[in-house]
Amino acid sequence: METNTQRLKGEVVILDAAQRSCVDEAVRETCQIRHWDLHAMNARTNHVHTVVSIGAKKPEMALNAFKANATRKMRETKCWQSERSPWADKGSKRYLWNERSVTQAIEYVLFGQGDELPDFDD
Repeated sequence: METNTQRLKGEVVILDAAQRSCVDEAVRETCQIRHWDLHAMNARTNHVHTVVSIGAKKPEMALNAFKANATRKMRETKCWQSERSPWADKGSKRYLWNERSVTQAIEYVLFGQGDELPDFDD
């Protein structure tokens, strides 16, 4: 059995179209409220990528804020009703040190994730 699968505390979460929409809204709202620059975002069925400038803040703070606000928004809209979090305990918090790395990250997030997802729930 794969190590990541063994670490799961619950069922694998697959985000549907409504949940992905909530995540998208929550990330954008979080950036707006905190005056962070959102360069790119892509909510997929099993993960979310963002490229965001947060100044001198620690990336853990951004990751936690995104997870908390996305969960809150999904619960408010009743598209996440579980008591547990839909998110893995960890997440990538990669620093991007120059313009080239930011550009590459944006391109990966927007275009390296495969085609845009259809609304499977229609």
